[in-house]
Amino acid sequence: MTYDTILYDALDGVATITLNRPRSLNAFNDQMIRETTAAFKQAGRDESVRCLVITGSGRGFSSGQDLADVQSREGDFAIGAHLRHGYHKLIRQMVTLEKPIIGAINGIAAGAGCGVALATDIRIASDRASFMLAFSKVGLVPDSGTNYFLPRLIGYARAYEMAITADKIPAAKALEWGMVNRVVPADQLPEAVAAWARPLATGATLAYGLTKRAMHKSRTLDLDEALAYEAYLQEIASRSYDYKEGVNAFMEKRQPQFKGS
Repeated sequence: MTYDTILYDALDGVATITLNRPRSLNAFNDQMIRETTAAFKQAGRDESVRCLVITGSGRGFSSGQDLADVQSREGDFAIGAHLRHGYHKLIRQMVTLEKPIIGAINGIAAGAGCGVALATDIRIASDRASFMLAFSKVGLVPDSGTNYFLPRLIGYARAYEMAITADKIPAAKALEWGMVNRVVPADQLPEAVAAWARPLATGATLAYGLTKRAMHKSRTLDLDEALAYEAYLQEIASRSYDYKEGVNAFMEKRQPQFKGS
């Protein structure tokens, strides 16, 4: 499948999605939302892909919604429908995709771009990266999943502060607050991301996906329900090739050769 607003590459079990509108700091228009969603679907259906990376081209990860595109459609743009038919599909696709997604945050992640970044499972940020909820600057409410992800990551007080001040949070503070897993020098970001992606793509990827499902599901469960759901998923995992291979490798004191199945 070919794309116009993103780049898609799959190699050695890792699919890389690069937001590719660098002149607008990779701002999302309708086409890029659709293509990014489609790329995640493509990677989800490809059994050879066992880990994903999403990043941005040029100086930014994504500056969020392309407001120039919105303004050009004045009178023919309903933001609620735009969210429901665009960003909501993208965020759900990322969260329900049972393969690990690494966010390689190379620059500014603002507005909806911040929401997409937060929907990844592991976030590795360049020391030049930053995060910003810019919605209040144009009189809007945070969207694209930010109200869901951000308070869970950094707490209500800090999340609300980000929302109402629209302050830019640099990578070092994002790490301190728990928004990202690692911060690395900008010129080392590709190498650092590859060092994460390679073992994930050759690891127990079925278990990684089930773990992702369990952790997201647990947000809506009480303790007894969460324990029951864990047992259900563990039964699935215990019937897999990877479980048998992992146990055998442990007993034989060798490295396991997982298949992700």
